[in-house]
Amino acid sequence: MKNSNDSIKLKDAVAIGIGGMVGGGIFAVLGLAVSLAKGGTPVAFLFAGIIALFTAYSYSKLSLAFPDRGGTVRFVNEGFGRSIFSGGINNVLWISYIIMLSLYASAFGSYAPNLIAVTGSPEIDTHIFISSVVLLATIINYYSLKVVGEIESLAVFVKLFILLAFAGLGVYGLFGNVNLGQLNPANWEGPLQLLTGGMVIFVAYEGFELIANAVPNLKRPEKNVPRAYFISVGFVVLLYILIAIVTVGSLSFDKISAAEDYVLAAAAKPMIGQIGFTIMTIAALISTFSAINASLYGGSRVSYELAEDDELPHSFTDQFWNKPIGLLITVILTLLTANFLNLESISTSGSAGFLLIFAVVNYVSFKKAGKINASKTISLIGAILSAIAFIVLIIQQSNSNLLGVSISLTIICICFIAEWLYKKKVSKTN
Repeated sequence: MKNSNDSIKLKDAVAIGIGGMVGGGIFAVLGLAVSLAKGGTPVAFLFAGIIALFTAYSYSKLSLAFPDRGGTVRFVNEGFGRSIFSGGINNVLWISYIIMLSLYASAFGSYAPNLIAVTGSPEIDTHIFISSVVLLATIINYYSLKVVGEIESLAVFVKLFILLAFAGLGVYGLFGNVNLGQLNPANWEGPLQLLTGGMVIFVAYEGFELIANAVPNLKRPEKNVPRAYFISVGFVVLLYILIAIVTVGSLSFDKISAAEDYVLAAAAKPMIGQIGFTIMTIAALISTFSAINASLYGGSRVSYELAEDDELPHSFTDQFWNKPIGLLITVILTLLTANFLNLESISTSGSAGFLLIFAVVNYVSFKKAGKINASKTISLIGAILSAIAFIVLIIQQSNSNLLGVSISLTIICICFIAEWLYKKKVSKTN
């Protein structure tokens, strides 16, 4: 029986969804989105948001039918059993967490030098910041999960307040801005490039899936589960579109390109000067740090659950300093990825991973539509859109970012091959 003291309300579930999405993603990928979509960046965010909304529908139906702290892992296993395919997809989910952690760490490393004057090579300084923030979050995770939760709760409030203030002041300041014309459709990239731009930055939306892990403790789930998903995703879609409009309408493309890795701070500067730049930089550091903090726990939890489900070796349930060994492995892989890959390759790999996972989850919703009381049409549209987006991302990015595409496909192949080898070994042992 569920303890009433452990129950969470609708506003808490919405906060989990918004906090998961408005983490470090928007700070990391906004400049990249503008470089790909130019004046059509708000449309690119809309494309990605539409896929997120369709997927949120499938998640809401599956969450009600299969309430489980395993969330996505449980949904995939319900659809395909404990098979090589489900194990491979769930391994992709774990690796995608690691890629997201690397994205947040890279963003932290891009913003931090603007606030802290450090002498020496900028490249070395960036890697120092990247490694330091991951190690600090690791220490906190080993020290206390309660502290992890408290940091995330405070960070959600701070970053939302600053981003909403940025959007509000930015819309007001757009009137009469000489760069407003950049939003004209004449400055948009072609439809495929807009779609690609939206898919590369899809990682900025993936966090709503964290709501699924909280559903077992959600009060009045029949009403609150769909509300939590659609309120959080709908709010973030509108927020991102507003932020994209303000950014493209406030700064010239040249200035956006020059400040690509910390473009939100640069966009705040014309509004209220250096203090705006500093405040937005602080918001980016708080957001990316809290996202790293929460995602380290999430990533280690996924690896632990996969080991319990016989989709990873049981040694992943072993403890190291009273925490699952998966936490340490996640940290090591994050440090390697963040320090050795560029931002676009990391973003492409993360987006590809989650688009593939969401295509599968939408298909599970379609497959189980009768059992979970879902619309086959909506679920199928979500699966098709996610699959098309994945294919377009891979094809389009292979022209300009072959490294990122190669890494994405290699990770996916390794996840399935490793699962096949593990299942083969287990079957021989038994």
